[in-house]
Amino acid sequence: MDTTLNSAEEPFRFVTASYVTRINNQKVTTLDELRTGLDQASDASIFYHTFHTLGRHHFLTEGFSNDFAQWVLTGLNRPALAEALGSVDVRDYVALAELRGDLRRLVTDYCGEHPRETEISAFEPLYFCESVEVAVPLGREAGTLEEFADALPTLSHASLHYHFIASRLRLQLGTNDFSRWLAQSLGREDLARRFDRLDIYTNTLDTLRQKMQTLIHWELNT
Repeated sequence: MDTTLNSAEEPFRFVTASYVTRINNQKVTTLDELRTGLDQASDASIFYHTFHTLGRHHFLTEGFSNDFAQWVLTGLNRPALAEALGSVDVRDYVALAELRGDLRRLVTDYCGEHPRETEISAFEPLYFCESVEVAVPLGREAGTLEEFADALPTLSHASLHYHFIASRLRLQLGTNDFSRWLAQSLGREDLARRFDRLDIYTNTLDTLRQKMQTLIHWELNT
């Protein structure tokens, strides 16, 4: 193996994050109100009900991946729309405005096709919440792939979510902190691409961690 790839140009600095959640005064009970609510909700609220949901329900690999899809199913019993909203993949987005626009388009299209359903009241309302991120450095760094491998098992779910899921919005590059560092600082583009291909929907954070460890082990032993 090329020894120039052993040490990173810049160390990886591990961070964790906590989220302060606030319930807004925005409540929806119909699809028409949901359509308006998606327009008026803050970016922090869109983040909470999509990206942050993946962290809150990291142990689930079935069901819908965002709160809007879940509410449409359980609150309104509209499985077709719920399926459409649930199929939205946050990995495709580097800006919340684009995600908001696609969610609203799906609701608008459904309302246009089923106008009689737009004013039907849900069994229970959806309350829009906001999520404010508070990031805290862990004081740990990795300068080599071996050091990164040693640190990975010690990371909390919050830290994994911060670096592997929420980072896509922060970087606005369609990738994650780990892959970016592997490619740019260690020159391990192939490993970075393998990390990027890990499915955040069919894996829990724990199984994602395990698969990252397996990929690193394979990289170090080839």
